[in-house]
Amino acid sequence: MEKVAHTDEADEMPALHPPISDAPYNAEPKPAVPIKYSVVSRRGFGTMGKPMPVLANQFQVSVGVPDAVFFQYSVSITSENDRAVESKGIRRKLIDRLYRTYSSELGGKRFAYDGGKTLYAVGPLPHQKLEFTVVLEESLAKCSYSSPGADGNPGMENKRSKHSFKSTIFNVKINFAAEVPLRSIAFALEGVESDSIAQDALRVLDTILRQQAASMSCLLVRQSFFRDDSRNFTDVGGGVTRVQGFHSSFHTTQGGLFLNMDVSATMILTPGPVINFLLSNQTVREPRYIDWAKAKRMLKNLRVRASHRNHEFKIIGLSEKPCNQQLFSMKVKNSEGSNGVETVDITVYEYFAKHCGIELTSAYLPCLDVGKPKRPVYLPMELCSLIPLQRYTKALSPMQRASLVEKSRQKPQDRIKTITDAMAHHNYDDDPVLAACGISIKKQFTQVEGRVLETPKLKVGKNDECFPRNGRWNFNNKTLLQPAHIEHWAVVNFSARCDTSYLSRELIKCGMNKGIKIERPYTLIEEDSKIRRSSPVARVEKMFELLYAKLLEEPDFILCVLPERKNCDIYGPWKKKCLTEVGVITQCISPLKINDQYLTNVLLKINSKLGGINSVLAIEHCGHVPLINDTPTLILGMDVSHGSPGLSDLPSIAAVVGSRCWPLISRYRASVRTQSSKAEMIDALYKPLEDGKDDGMIRELLLDFYHSSNGRKPTQIIVFRDGVSESQFNQVLNIELDQIIKAYQHLGDSDAPKFTVIVAQKNHHTKLFHANGSDNVPPGTVVDTQIVHPWNYDFYLCSHAGNLGTPRPAHYHVLLDEIGFSVDELQNLIHSLSYAYQRSTAATSVVAPICYAHLAAAQMRQFLKSDDSSETPSILTTELDVPIPELPRLHHNVQSSMFFC
Repeated sequence: MEKVAHTDEADEMPALHPPISDAPYNAEPKPAVPIKYSVVSRRGFGTMGKPMPVLANQFQVSVGVPDAVFFQYSVSITSENDRAVESKGIRRKLIDRLYRTYSSELGGKRFAYDGGKTLYAVGPLPHQKLEFTVVLEESLAKCSYSSPGADGNPGMENKRSKHSFKSTIFNVKINFAAEVPLRSIAFALEGVESDSIAQDALRVLDTILRQQAASMSCLLVRQSFFRDDSRNFTDVGGGVTRVQGFHSSFHTTQGGLFLNMDVSATMILTPGPVINFLLSNQTVREPRYIDWAKAKRMLKNLRVRASHRNHEFKIIGLSEKPCNQQLFSMKVKNSEGSNGVETVDITVYEYFAKHCGIELTSAYLPCLDVGKPKRPVYLPMELCSLIPLQRYTKALSPMQRASLVEKSRQKPQDRIKTITDAMAHHNYDDDPVLAACGISIKKQFTQVEGRVLETPKLKVGKNDECFPRNGRWNFNNKTLLQPAHIEHWAVVNFSARCDTSYLSRELIKCGMNKGIKIERPYTLIEEDSKIRRSSPVARVEKMFELLYAKLLEEPDFILCVLPERKNCDIYGPWKKKCLTEVGVITQCISPLKINDQYLTNVLLKINSKLGGINSVLAIEHCGHVPLINDTPTLILGMDVSHGSPGLSDLPSIAAVVGSRCWPLISRYRASVRTQSSKAEMIDALYKPLEDGKDDGMIRELLLDFYHSSNGRKPTQIIVFRDGVSESQFNQVLNIELDQIIKAYQHLGDSDAPKFTVIVAQKNHHTKLFHANGSDNVPPGTVVDTQIVHPWNYDFYLCSHAGNLGTPRPAHYHVLLDEIGFSVDELQNLIHSLSYAYQRSTAATSVVAPICYAHLAAAQMRQFLKSDDSSETPSILTTELDVPIPELPRLHHNVQSSMFFC
């Protein structure tokens, strides 16, 4: 079938999305006026909702010596040959030895050391400049510094001593740098000084916590600590272990200084024999099936302990040949018995048999290279074990993620007990540095006054209402508010185990019950089994060839059955083909069990993508949304998605969704761009071109709002920003918001609209519990007193239900509010937007616009995974001349759809 050309006449048909133009805006853009914003202060407290006492995992801190001053010193540590010592572990050992050796010279003062170049003492040390010589046991120095001799030959170590840290004598210099008064925290709480000044004192207190954890040989991950205790280990498969630990950090809040203590987790490599790890990691039963190229990448930079030496080494690679064939040169006494030596070549296997008395049983395996790039040092793999507590930083597989989620769930009463036991075990009050400040910490959870907001009602089909209970609702015996009509559609099947005839019949039947009129599919196409070994792109292209041969016109919709539920390699190429080249809405499924609930969930997504509406808020339906229904208001959701761990070279994906069809607040359109890897600020909101046009993301959303809202321009914009820390709030206000204003003014309006800017954070460790200690707080629980910021406008809202574990509330920060919402109006709007998520029947943990932005970024990222070598992606160039692959633009048939649902 030939593709139907899209003519101008076709674009003007009411059923299709009209082309976007700048016509409604003035032709001449007005110059943007730079505006500098600062974070607003709290305007008051909410009063609506049912009062309910809740517990928070924040522990009250009292300061007995408020006038204490931390003296900050810079630390320099070098070996006797003036080489800087970089290892934090050895630096900590040296500073600990220094204190025990020179306590009197230090005035008997205890101090906190960060393992790097900074040390803090309560009060001054005897002199501003101090220098010490510290002797460390040779075993400790060798363990972290020395490289073994060639293949473990002790005779080679002395020869290499000048190239590695063999010295046990170190020089430590301590120089005064600054004073950090503890009272700055109290001043910040009173509003006398800025919060940034108090952050220096909080950093010192957090350093004390890290030092205490380091003294117990914990793995430190920022402010989380993990002990080498098998009771805390949980296998998640693939040679990866989840280890449970604790997060602890100090915070200034409205109620004073608090310690936040929470259960934390990270991934580590399962300790034990290296060969066992490789078998598990690659899911093979025998070493002969190991992919050694993959193993080399996985093992690089890992640390192992050799059983024959009891030393730790760092892996830099693998030997080219197996142990019984890999030769190296070693010096031995010559055969004549004189003092002369000669160089001989010997295999690693022979060396260990003759010189170490070790008969290797896996001599056919390659060796681990633990030397230098040009000076290899080989160790037999069977003698090496991974040392404990090595972080696993690569992306988890779908099965590992599922296992992690399942095993990380903790009921509220269990989490409370775990945290309470940890508070008792850590004995923070006994720390000498904290004691010198008179700091004591209560052991009880803090009780705060929460409020449970009223659950918003939803409007569904036939003018019926839906009343969510415990954050959930359903469409049993109900119809969708605005169901789509699916007339010309097709089913394609990449899976050999799915009966598409039965599937389509059941989908039509379920759709009829929900109000969606679905005609019989025009065609059902099964993939030829001979094609399944082709590349994903080739399989997709072949499927479209079959489609074109059957269809007489472009379909309205294609249902695609995939062979796998997660990480299917066909998904990206299929979505890319449909959304960027063909311009057709598609829904991918991989059903394990076809029932009414499953099909209803699928239909919710399909209906949203095709322009239908599943449900809306009752206040939205009747036009009672405060400050929004009376004034054209655009709601934006903004998020940046970064590459998975271990894939740092991939670009970040910035996504912005904007509301459309005002006064509705439940329909959205997305704009997505690539940007520099790990860059958090969105740099394509406003993107002026050489011809004077703007190719930024906001322009797309502004024009779409105008066309879909009866020719009304937004005079108010509500921005929901996800994924930024408090240190980046000013950048959101003065970089991103400035770009939005410029994009608005570029379209011809000299005046900027009114803005309300809200940041949502999920990456925090504050948990809320029911006061009885055994239940989760109900959905709609909001806390805006005592544990919140001393004066900034923030609050915690737990909008979703925690049925299986302990839910994490969203932490909302209001950075700007020119629109003028009251506290209750804003909290209720945010709570209501958690029920506006079209693709499910449960309240979301953050507002729907942010969820949509996250979905859009995740789906468009799949486009970068296409393995079609025939295409050369367009390239962007950053200021550093690093090429960034540019995402293909969506086809105009689908660009205004909720394709991301």
